[in-house]
Amino acid sequence: MSWLKRLRVDTFTLALLATVALAWKFPLQGAPAQWMDDFTDLAIAALFFLHGARLSREAILAGMLHWRLHLVIFASTFILFPLLGLALKPLSGHLLTPELYLGLLFLCTLPSTVQSSIAFTSMAGGNVPAAVCSASASSLLGVLLTPLLLSALAGAHGGMADPTEAIGKIMLQLLVPFVAGHLLRRWIGGWVERQRAVLRYTDQGTVLLVVYTAFSVSMNSGLWQSTPLLALYVVIAVCALLLAVVMAATTFAARKLGFSREDEIAIVFCGSKKSLATGVPMAKILFATGALGAIVLPVMIFHQIQLIVCAQLAQRYARKAAGRAELEQAAD
Repeated sequence: MSWLKRLRVDTFTLALLATVALAWKFPLQGAPAQWMDDFTDLAIAALFFLHGARLSREAILAGMLHWRLHLVIFASTFILFPLLGLALKPLSGHLLTPELYLGLLFLCTLPSTVQSSIAFTSMAGGNVPAAVCSASASSLLGVLLTPLLLSALAGAHGGMADPTEAIGKIMLQLLVPFVAGHLLRRWIGGWVERQRAVLRYTDQGTVLLVVYTAFSVSMNSGLWQSTPLLALYVVIAVCALLLAVVMAATTFAARKLGFSREDEIAIVFCGSKKSLATGVPMAKILFATGALGAIVLPVMIFHQIQLIVCAQLAQRYARKAAGRAELEQAAD
């Protein structure tokens, strides 16, 4: 298994691939598909309830005052990314199927991740309280901004639900459980923190459920028979290019605006990432269509690329910090 370590393919990625293969071989149909759909809705609500219970109010207050940093991150997440997605429009209908291009647009309008943004910021020695505040706020803003931005960019294409109706559904299924969990943090927060390692699998399991149901619908609709292999390669290349451009832009902006090294790290990691855990449930609400599998595919691909790249970058930041500390000790 050493080749897997060299490629840095984690177990969750393998689980995602296995889930797609399962949906391809054994897609759900009829009543079982409806039961699974209802169960997935409950699992999504439980997931965001636990996210709310994990969120520390102290961490939010500690990072809220750093408004310049948050503005840069939000500009990257909700302005730069959507503009880049719009710039890819000439690829639609040529190198990309309309469904895959819609998936890329959806990816570009998603909020930032929470757990991995914070984890990589911490690993690299960045401003963790600011990362906690910014990533959490990004997820909450995404409830409103993602449907509105996607509606503005894509219009009525791809079977997207009405944005105002979608916002109501997202708030009911994601935001209400999130707020309820946070309000109950006083009583259940300690237990949730102690179970963090176990509850990580709740996040992953919910994503796998949604992916399985989405790809089952896509298989039943015959979508993948009409999707050329070249288009899938183009999606991978475009996802890598998007990440590279945004990471370069956020690094340049952080240095040009005079942020500290710790703030730069938070800006780069929070401003360049997109949330799979939030994106897949949102897609289920926004797109009641057989193309759902193709729409979430760019999000899945980008998720793995960002983990690989950010892990390497975090280690690089950490090594540089360790080198500077050694030099300072030697100078003393």
